[in-house]
Amino acid sequence: LLWRSTPYNRLHSTVITPAAIMSLNNSIGEGDMTSRPSKRIRVPTQNFAPDPETAEEQRMIEQALANSRKDTVRDVEILSTIPFGPTFYPTKEEFSGDPLIYLEKIRSVAEKYGICKIVPPEGWNPPFAVDLDCPKKFQTKDQSIHRLQEGISFGDGTEYTVREYQKMATAWSKKWKRRYSAPDTAGAATEDVEKKDTEGGTVGEGLPSIPVSSSAAVTSTEPTITSSSSVQNNEPSPSTTSSSTVTSSDDLLKSENGGSVTNNYEMKMGGDTPKETIIMSPENLERDYWDIVETQSHEVDVDYGNDIDTSEVGSGFPISQRGRSVNSPNFQKSEHDDLPEPEFGTEEYYRETFWNLNNIPNSKNSVLRHLKVGINGINVPWLYFGCLFSTFCWHNEDNYMYSINYHHKGAPKQWYGVPGTKQDADGVERVFKNYLSMKMRDVPDLLHHITTSFSPRILNQEGVRVCKLLQHAGEYIVTFPRAFHGGFSLGPNCGEAVNFALHDWIPHAVDANERYRTFARPSVFSHDRLVYTMAHWVTELRTKEICSALAQELRRLKNEELLLRAKLIKAGVRDVSNDVELPPNRLDQLDEESADYDDKRLCHSCKHICFFSAVCCECSESKVSCLRHSHYMCRCSIKRKYLLVWTKEKEMNDTIAKVERRGEELGNSNVVSLVDDDLLEKYATKDKYHHKTYDVSVDPICVLEKEVPQLISSAASSIASARSSSASPELKQHPVQATSQGVDTVTAEQIASAEARVENVVKLDQSYA
Repeated sequence: LLWRSTPYNRLHSTVITPAAIMSLNNSIGEGDMTSRPSKRIRVPTQNFAPDPETAEEQRMIEQALANSRKDTVRDVEILSTIPFGPTFYPTKEEFSGDPLIYLEKIRSVAEKYGICKIVPPEGWNPPFAVDLDCPKKFQTKDQSIHRLQEGISFGDGTEYTVREYQKMATAWSKKWKRRYSAPDTAGAATEDVEKKDTEGGTVGEGLPSIPVSSSAAVTSTEPTITSSSSVQNNEPSPSTTSSSTVTSSDDLLKSENGGSVTNNYEMKMGGDTPKETIIMSPENLERDYWDIVETQSHEVDVDYGNDIDTSEVGSGFPISQRGRSVNSPNFQKSEHDDLPEPEFGTEEYYRETFWNLNNIPNSKNSVLRHLKVGINGINVPWLYFGCLFSTFCWHNEDNYMYSINYHHKGAPKQWYGVPGTKQDADGVERVFKNYLSMKMRDVPDLLHHITTSFSPRILNQEGVRVCKLLQHAGEYIVTFPRAFHGGFSLGPNCGEAVNFALHDWIPHAVDANERYRTFARPSVFSHDRLVYTMAHWVTELRTKEICSALAQELRRLKNEELLLRAKLIKAGVRDVSNDVELPPNRLDQLDEESADYDDKRLCHSCKHICFFSAVCCECSESKVSCLRHSHYMCRCSIKRKYLLVWTKEKEMNDTIAKVERRGEELGNSNVVSLVDDDLLEKYATKDKYHHKTYDVSVDPICVLEKEVPQLISSAASSIASARSSSASPELKQHPVQATSQGVDTVTAEQIASAEARVENVVKLDQSYA
């Protein structure tokens, strides 16, 4: 009716609203029913206009749809087919020397995997030097495990002391184990579990709420390889078995293939089914972890204590008294150079060995020994406190350096590695660009943020080679230049990591430097300065190959420098190098003063440190540019710009000639490989078996206050039992006067005393056995 009553010339300007139609219908209803139209009024449809506030959600949906077209089938069994990386077992003699010399002997094989594991010889038992009672709190990162594929940044988590973090991490692991390893009773025990996990304070509250899942635990009729207490007390882990025991790995593999260790999660209940052992194995936790990451089946948020300054709570290793650590009061003083190396296993050995992560960056064979200034995470170790599923996302090291990670205490870590070849490293970046293309448009350097993880399954199906390793307490993981690596913790643990660099790192350093300039990312130190400092200490270059690689890089730097200088001067930039006297570059070391000076000559465009020369303009007293980007510095005329030169052509030529002469004096390297392919295969078989059958500990790395009375009582009863069954005089020399009665408040001294008693009991039990 409204349509018919509208004049033709106003037809297109009329707006028909629902309110108008309702009003019209009401008016019709009040009048003659025969006047109703024979057809229903058609309401014009409105065009859909997306809400501007949901644009980001739309982009995420589009990205998810695009990813679903790439990843059409999620085959979780691929995880079990990923090969294990190499594991090496050095002898006491090899372990008593420089670790960088040992790494050179295994590098030809290990670098093909990107990462490797090194298990110290029997007798290795360094003291744990972290101050467990430090009252200072450290900041954690709040990681949403179910959103790790989205590339979102981590927020700040809760602040903890060391013991508070252990209490939280232990409660979280126990909660997961109770609900997942016993699905028949988990639902009934939910309230009780939450009550137990959070008792005694607020630490542990807010733990992730986990639905009951049938894919939680594996049943095994095989005994576990080792008890969780062996890792807790720094005893040899499953993979520290001597090489003589590896011959039984064929039997282990046979029992595995025979089906005694089930790959699928299952739990048989009731009836006449024989009672089976339920374990929370690394393989099962790995499957749970990637289910959460890839399917968002659960919402899990954890606090990860990463990149903790060792000056706050201390390093896990003791500090050198011979000046081998940046934190030593007599750092790199020469008065101890002539002293013999301490004997393996002694207290002094653990302080002075270069396997101590405080010392390894300053080994005589490490390029980083020329850094006289402490840089956290580079030549000063970082400490890491992890909990179940806390994640170190895919990344490679700063400046593509080597890294070494030591696992001090606690539950294992699951590692993944990708070789550092250009093909494989580019493959990882390609996966990021394909699956996060929209995110990387906004954040091109997303990989440097270390906030994203993709399953090795995806990398594998995209043609990227991936391996994995399981790191137990007392073991090292070494990553090689440019090798991407990542992983997650399987429970409460404590690790430590630092960088180092061998001379073969030079070509990788060049690639890293160019990449940083592309993203305008400042480097942690000047690549050009470090290369020239290496050339200054030419007598430390040990092989002809090292000299050749260094000379090649020096020539590349010189050729680019002279070419760009000539072009700029021809274009009209004034050369004032003869009129302005600049302080010479210090080449013997990179100290605090040199680092401060370098910070003042960062290119405004690419953040490269202008070590040889820089372009300046009269319009600014502070802004400088590298020779590549002088045209981006300002809009001033080229005639107002001038060139500052710190290193002249003659100095460059002399440096190159000096390195080439050193190379002629040296012969070809004669590095003897220590790799036995048959042994590596057996070690991998053993690691694979442990991955299926090892029962992951949920215990904290230190004694919690509520456990002290029980531990004191347990220590007393253990020694009393040992005395009653043995007349060993060694046992009689350890009187115990302790009781758990009346212990209401616990002091730090009591905690330390209890820990010492437990450790003594373990040692006595081992000795008696």
